Amino acid sequence: MSDPVEMTVYSRENCHLCASAMETIDRVVTDTDVPVTVEEIDVDADAELADTYGDRVPHILIDGDDAFSYRVHAAELRTKLRAAADAVDTSPTE
Repeated sequence: MSDPVEMTVYSRENCHLCASAMETIDRVVTDTDVPVTVEEIDVDADAELADTYGDRVPHILIDGDDAFSYRVHAAELRTKLRAAADAVDTSPTE
């Protein structure tokens, strides 16, 4: 089994776009055969993150790379997760 794809979701409380993004992420992760870990980070809990992201949430990274801002499209997320999983599977082992 390959290492999971790491997804980081920068969000905040009471953000309808953040809630919608998380619903889409949860649905896609549940329906795909790609192992994924999802970490949701509240930008308001860290002043530096609040300065960095401001109102640009949700902001989603996949394996550390920018993937989505504001809206997450299910089909595009599936494609990006599969590509990230393939990249992990083909990376040289140490």
